[in-house]
Amino acid sequence: MGIKGLQGFVARICPDICKTVDLRELAENHRINHPDFPPAIVVDAMSCVRFWYTPESWVCGGQWQEYLANLEDFIKAFTAAGIQLVFYFDGVVEEKKRDEWIKRRLRNNKEIARIFQFIKTHRKQPGRGMFVVPSALPTFTRFALKSLGQKTVCTLQEADFEVAAYGLQHNCIGILGQDSDYLIYNTCPYFSIEKLRVDRLVTEMYSREDLCRALGLSLTHLPLFACLLGNDVVPESMLEGFWHKCLVTSPRKNNSYDRRTNILLAVANYISKIPCSYSSLKHLEEMLPLGSDKTLLYRGLESYVLPGQQSPWIPPNVKNCQMFSLQQETAVCQDTEIFQLAKEQHIRSENYAIFNILSNGEIECSNSLEDECDTEIPGQALIYRPARQHIYSILLESAKGGAYPLVKEWFVYFGNSLQQPELIQPVQPSIPGGTPNLKTLWFAKGPYVEKQRYSTFLACFHLQDEMEDLQALEAPVAAFCCLLTYLMMQVSSLSLEDLDAFVAVVLCLKGKSAAQLAALQLAQVDSRAVHLGAVFVRGLTTLLMANSACGLPFRMDDLMPWEMFDGKLFQEKYQQSHRGCSSEELLEGNESLYTPFQNLKSFICKACMAKKRTIQTRPRGNGFITGTQRREFNPRFQQTHRNSFVPPYHSQMRGFLRRNPQSQGREYGLGHQDQRRRFHLPPRSPR
Repeated sequence: MGIKGLQGFVARICPDICKTVDLRELAENHRINHPDFPPAIVVDAMSCVRFWYTPESWVCGGQWQEYLANLEDFIKAFTAAGIQLVFYFDGVVEEKKRDEWIKRRLRNNKEIARIFQFIKTHRKQPGRGMFVVPSALPTFTRFALKSLGQKTVCTLQEADFEVAAYGLQHNCIGILGQDSDYLIYNTCPYFSIEKLRVDRLVTEMYSREDLCRALGLSLTHLPLFACLLGNDVVPESMLEGFWHKCLVTSPRKNNSYDRRTNILLAVANYISKIPCSYSSLKHLEEMLPLGSDKTLLYRGLESYVLPGQQSPWIPPNVKNCQMFSLQQETAVCQDTEIFQLAKEQHIRSENYAIFNILSNGEIECSNSLEDECDTEIPGQALIYRPARQHIYSILLESAKGGAYPLVKEWFVYFGNSLQQPELIQPVQPSIPGGTPNLKTLWFAKGPYVEKQRYSTFLACFHLQDEMEDLQALEAPVAAFCCLLTYLMMQVSSLSLEDLDAFVAVVLCLKGKSAAQLAALQLAQVDSRAVHLGAVFVRGLTTLLMANSACGLPFRMDDLMPWEMFDGKLFQEKYQQSHRGCSSEELLEGNESLYTPFQNLKSFICKACMAKKRTIQTRPRGNGFITGTQRREFNPRFQQTHRNSFVPPYHSQMRGFLRRNPQSQGREYGLGHQDQRRRFHLPPRSPR
């Protein structure tokens, strides 16, 4: 989180602390002075994603190909300068920071409500001043960077500590991010992502030494300074009385400054007069109203002490406990081999959410761009909960008597106050012979096990009966069909028009470059399509979790949004579909897509019919919803259907989907083994 007001204080009151630097020059000097350490910058990726996401459209679900191209250009700029990048992502929300996490999520809910009200009023995207990152952007950024060959680390604790530790231990040129905590850690220099000019590799560097001079402090004072201003460990609410005392006695109070600036100066003045010692800390702990936990200040200071460092505020014989020390004896998973592999894959960003569940039985999901006034679409957290319950049962062995440990979910959706985690019961998927154990899914080899992995994955989404047809599809298309079929089964208000829009996107996307997608202009934006785009993208993260749990029956790269979704393209297809446009117009006149369009629709409708869900037509004219009635908590979703799409019977369906060997190769369908049993999709244009 950083220290509230410190970054602004530096920019407004002490601009000399910021120095413009040329990263190419710093890299060259580093090579000369440290020939054994190649120039490297450690990147706090979580504080960078909003600056990396530069596509004009951000509400529609994400411009994923554009974003991927932007990341590639970012990496190329540093590579050309001979600078290695190491990307760190938050892998956990630590218990001590849960309250702050909740406050942010509830605050974000209000921001998202304002965004939807703006869209309904103006039928367009708000300005950048209301910008929020597309749903699941940090998750997919991790996998994007890995696919681009970058070293990507998912942390075992709060990222800022591990970033600062890595920068110090590996003699990095600096840290790239936007978090004032990096002004507090005694580590390598701190560079601003906000001020970075990628074309010239020029940015601003913040000097801790100059900050200390401006405040009249030493480097050893900075951790206490951060704690007494309020941070992720020491809440600001406990410090108001202390701040008042400092303001009364401060000689540096200036009426032209705002209150926060005067508090910063007054606290610095107070700290400058006390000795840097453990006894001073104990005196402060007695003076401050820390409530029942008198160790808050101590723990706050300890959080800034990096491995190999000592602090005068902490006794030298006390071991620094900051580095992750979760013992397997306390973990939910008691199998050493499984626990270790999950941990290694977590650190290397090779799985999603698995280690958090196996280690402490807990999982969280941040805000999504969902319209709380749309009473027909449940929150994505509720839509995908049945699938998650199956995933939990795969990961967590049932105890004697068949009882599973409960999983603590912190998922943001309308109606969830987040006052406490929801305790979710794992539910076994329906698999003949029972669910394979985790060791089989993760470690066994051979064709039979590969089939088990795939069928277990499908069972999480109630599609195990469609295994043969899905295996015959190209992997990204199979994943798309799996997700969309599940979504159509779970949300009864979704219509044939919605189905047409999603299918048209996955087919038309294959022939478009990032530049073509960037050039696509929308006359207006539909709020329901914004909501559906976010729900679909969150569904992809559920696919990632299932894939991780089932031993990777898919390559993670095949489950990425840039393989099957584009926000603006979906808006266009959604609006066309609900206006009643023909399939030819939806498919942009590309005759080679007509048959695959019908094939995919037929497959999804057939799978839904097998579960007694008939998809109805429900055109919405121009597609726009302007109502502002707030949804009821746990509403019942009802509607009147006007028509339905009836796919061929199953036996006919197989013949309809199966590609004729003598055909001219324009159709998608289930081919033969010598044709790799794949949909033969049009070649993707270069990004």
